[in-house]
Amino acid sequence: MATTNSATRSPNTPRRICSVCERPATVCLCDSIPAEPLSTATQIVILQHPHEQRHRLATVPVLNKCLRNCQTLIGRRLRRGDSALLDSLHDAAAEENPNQSLHAAFLFPGTDITPSMEINQWKSSFGDVDMNKFVLIAFDGTWKHAKEMVCASFPFLSKFATQVCLTYDLNVDGGTIFSSDLILRKEPFGGCMSTMEAVARCLRILEPNGVEIESKVIGVLRTMVRFQASFLKPTKTRPKLLKKCKD
Repeated sequence: MATTNSATRSPNTPRRICSVCERPATVCLCDSIPAEPLSTATQIVILQHPHEQRHRLATVPVLNKCLRNCQTLIGRRLRRGDSALLDSLHDAAAEENPNQSLHAAFLFPGTDITPSMEINQWKSSFGDVDMNKFVLIAFDGTWKHAKEMVCASFPFLSKFATQVCLTYDLNVDGGTIFSSDLILRKEPFGGCMSTMEAVARCLRILEPNGVEIESKVIGVLRTMVRFQASFLKPTKTRPKLLKKCKD
């Protein structure tokens, strides 16, 4: 761990920041983050909402330090000109190249209008995995912001990428930091997870050594959650008060 300003901090002095992981020294992740970013055949592109960029619990900055082939774009939608990689996929799809071995998917739960395919099923549809490489596109933001970003990006993405998902359940309440060692913020429904966890789960499926990659990334996330949980106190659920009926 390398820190700036090692002197004892007074109330008016900014807290020390690790110059390596760029987090406060008290919650430094250098001991958990791989010494060298993990290499993957899968290329990851993350669209991060501008508001999320400033959030202290954002996982994408940490994920970028864990993975070598991870690109983050800041914005509210994906369109031509944002990424040379995505532009090349868009152009190849327009040319209907039958020999295209680079396959793209964007991760987001489906709806009746825009259904999604389970990512394991999507990967299996290409047959010989050794001859195929993948591009995984993810959206980083609150559930509301992510949904807006997907809708705004759909006209561009739908030309060359398939909408995929991990297992989720709209009828089950999402977890909290007190119910899971992988959740930093309250999730809207069962199966929702941070961008860091979602990408790790996908790489488990897409990469030949996916189990090892997932384990290392999840280990960093687990440490991050443990640090955050140590500063919180469990809250008790307030009992619902029964309304008195008027005679």
